[in-house]
Amino acid sequence: MKLGNSRRSSNVEDRRGGGFPVGRGGSIGIGTIVLALVAMYFGVDPSVVLDLAGGGQQTAVERPAGQVPADDPQGQFVATVLGETEDTWREVFREQTNGQYQEPRLVLFSGATPTACGTGQTAMGPFYCPLDRKVYIDLAFFAEMRQKLNAPGDFAQAYVIAHEVGHHVQNLLGTMDRVNALRERASPAQANQLSVRLELQADCYAGVWANHADAARGILEAGDAEEAIGAASAVGDDTLQRRYQGRVVPDSFTHGSSAQRVQWFTRGLKSGRLKDCDTFAAG
Repeated sequence: MKLGNSRRSSNVEDRRGGGFPVGRGGSIGIGTIVLALVAMYFGVDPSVVLDLAGGGQQTAVERPAGQVPADDPQGQFVATVLGETEDTWREVFREQTNGQYQEPRLVLFSGATPTACGTGQTAMGPFYCPLDRKVYIDLAFFAEMRQKLNAPGDFAQAYVIAHEVGHHVQNLLGTMDRVNALRERASPAQANQLSVRLELQADCYAGVWANHADAARGILEAGDAEEAIGAASAVGDDTLQRRYQGRVVPDSFTHGSSAQRVQWFTRGLKSGRLKDCDTFAAG
């Protein structure tokens, strides 16, 4: 990924360094995090797993927010990718919606952190909170992608950030509010399907971002698209269920299958048009 022509965003809050203290002076290990992540994908509150690991006592500690240190290459990379999304979506909104893009903030945290949507935890993976318009990422997730999910590469990481920013785009366009209203009246199976379509649209928007960012500043190198496709495939519901449960339960999908996630990211990457990301009208 070539970011020599890209700027770093100032919309980054660095809350790392506090960790996640738990009861009895213990700590959360990587095995517990993996189990909690799996629990979340199968509809179980990950805090149950974390509570058990910590003796039922857990406290999120928020450290003072600050800028990313200059000697932190991974943090600087995240800030640069966020800057790329800001510059790209500003132009896309102007050209395709006749509107003005409002930039989100991105929070780097370790272990746990307060959010307007409740306590954010590492086990949840990267996520977007529409109530405070912030993207939350524990950078330990990128190590999980490389080591556990076999999804390495800098553009694989950029895809994750772009997907979460895609949720911010949905929030600005009113899609999230409409979907939430529909989910309140839907059956559990229908609500899951709506969640899947929301996630697949965020994948498509990540592709739209990559299309325009590459056209404007030439960010893509050989193999970058394949890295993003590999990451999209690695976090498909069917792939994760098969890996951790040994069987696939489509009715419990919340993010879409590997094939679906690859399909919609690729569609956005090739098209570059918001109108081609209407997952809700697709069969």
